[in-house]
Amino acid sequence: MTDKPIYVTQPYLPSLDEFTPYLRQIWDNKILTNGGPFHQQLEKALCEYLGVEHVALFSNGTLALITALQALRVSGEVITTPYSFVATAHSLLWHGNKPVFVDVEPETLNLDPAKIEAAITPQTTAIMPVHCYGNPCDVDAIQKIADNYNLKVIYDAAHAFGVQCHCGSVLNHGDLSVLSFHATKVFNTFEGGAIICPDAKTKQRIDHLKNFGFVDETTVVAPGINGKMSEINAAFGMLQLKHMPAVMQRRAEIDATYREGLKGVKGIRCLPKAGQIVANHSYFPVMVDADYPFSRDELYQRLKDHGIYGRRYFYPLITDFPMYRGLPSAARSNLPVATAAAQKVLCLPIYPNLSSDAQGRVIDLIGG
Repeated sequence: MTDKPIYVTQPYLPSLDEFTPYLRQIWDNKILTNGGPFHQQLEKALCEYLGVEHVALFSNGTLALITALQALRVSGEVITTPYSFVATAHSLLWHGNKPVFVDVEPETLNLDPAKIEAAITPQTTAIMPVHCYGNPCDVDAIQKIADNYNLKVIYDAAHAFGVQCHCGSVLNHGDLSVLSFHATKVFNTFEGGAIICPDAKTKQRIDHLKNFGFVDETTVVAPGINGKMSEINAAFGMLQLKHMPAVMQRRAEIDATYREGLKGVKGIRCLPKAGQIVANHSYFPVMVDADYPFSRDELYQRLKDHGIYGRRYFYPLITDFPMYRGLPSAARSNLPVATAAAQKVLCLPIYPNLSSDAQGRVIDLIGG
């Protein structure tokens, strides 16, 4: 086989020549971290780009999730999804919370609000939903439940950079939203993350927590951690933002090509959008149904044999891992929709530099 491998994603990297002037500034001013000029610029630029009030940058999204829990003083049980990357639930364990898993909706694979309410106990203090694949959760229904039971809502919005729902940025929902800027994300800073904060007081508390709890040189007000984003990461983020319109446009084109190319393939079902006004096309998941000639895993291997590396996001379910599977809420009988999805979903390659020829190879192999 002479064709180059096609991976499920590839980090978007502007030319090195474009990044060099940013590095020169860092070398000249010798500020590498601790909220330097690029860090401050990126927080401001992201607020404007995303349509949010306050952004607190982090070195990665997992530390941002843990800090969000600490900032809101979340204790006890937290209702969350089994259908996500493990960092969602891991952040709860690291913070000393008990994850309570509930099932997802069959179309969006987001938390099912009806199942959330049924899982609430006197120990429940918060809900941590995920905007799966960048498709917005039913934010109004979730907020109504949270208000009725006096619960906090922290959105794991790792997939949802730039997504807008019926009322603007989806990141403005809940008490806090957490972004990931990992290398594989739509917008990346090599490694990185952020918490979207609704007000200046909350951002101040989060900024203290991510910097060891320091307020000034001699005053520590909280048991903080070191979650700060470096200047090199922030500078790369500033450069990435300039390319976002083109990145978003190319992702939309790839998404549309897949939907057109696969619409006649029996047994292959593209997930519908979840009503967002602006999508980011962060993933391209398909459901491999029973009437397709191959099982999902057989299709996965067929593509792999031809140098195409899809991913079974999310398989196994979080609840299948040893640190979670003993929980009563992790029982497969409690999670029929998520369990079925984990056996059917295959995410196809999608990234700005995916060529039309390469995408055609993917479509032809699935359709053939």
